[in-house]
Amino acid sequence: MEIVADIIEFRVPSENNKTLFVWDILPDNSEAYVYEAIWNVFSAFGALYLVKVCPNAALAKPGFYAMVKFYSAAQASKAQSSTDKTCLFQRSPVTVRLSTRVNSAFQLNAKPLSHARCQELANHYLGFNGWSTHILTMKDFSSCSRPGTGIDGLPEGGSGSQESFLKYGCMVEVTFPQHGTSCRGIGVTEEPLDGDERLEEVLWKRGKLQKWARDKAVVNAFEKVLLVVLGNGKVAVECKIDPDEILPNDEVEGIIKVNDIPWSEYEKAGGDEEDISWDFSLHVAD
Repeated sequence: MEIVADIIEFRVPSENNKTLFVWDILPDNSEAYVYEAIWNVFSAFGALYLVKVCPNAALAKPGFYAMVKFYSAAQASKAQSSTDKTCLFQRSPVTVRLSTRVNSAFQLNAKPLSHARCQELANHYLGFNGWSTHILTMKDFSSCSRPGTGIDGLPEGGSGSQESFLKYGCMVEVTFPQHGTSCRGIGVTEEPLDGDERLEEVLWKRGKLQKWARDKAVVNAFEKVLLVVLGNGKVAVECKIDPDEILPNDEVEGIIKVNDIPWSEYEKAGGDEEDISWDFSLHVAD
């Protein structure tokens, strides 16, 4: 018997085969009640990225329609066939259809999930103990931490620094122990200083930026992860392997290098995605 596999990416789902529209929702209940009912019904088929409930247009009959986004195309298809023309949470049947909207430009530029969404999706498919993260290195690239700029890394004389900012780079490793694989990610954050901040304000900003750098590194690592959901319920984990990442842990201290150009410009440039190779060995947990 052939086992059908479905691929789950840690990106905002934009494909038509992952999006459902639900019509013919009666106006008997509030929008909040409909939202909760829709979420409860369709989350039973798999992890949901989004549920959105809207009132019908003024020229249409009173009621609501809803959009439901799944991470999995297979689960969206099963949900559609199982719920179409059924009453679900109301006294008359609803109509459920897969999206047919064409928006290829958006699909080609699917955004990565947020840090919270990455955790949510990983927990759903792998469990709370199925993955872990740890920081390999945290680098300080702040201009105000250079020698001669002031005590404790603060700029001297307030506005005396022409280019004062806080900037941190972090490398983390996301590990999937039951699948024998892991991947690394890098995140960089920065924020300018006007020179008038008090010491406690700078320390607060440092802590905030370090956390954001860590979160961005975790997101970057999850961008390299594919979950392969098999028809028998097992989940395999695939990771994009960058050859430059295969380093002993004691050699990661100097791996983060930041140019003098703003990090936002580097992100717009897109990085070196063409240099990423794939490791297609499957690690399936029993």
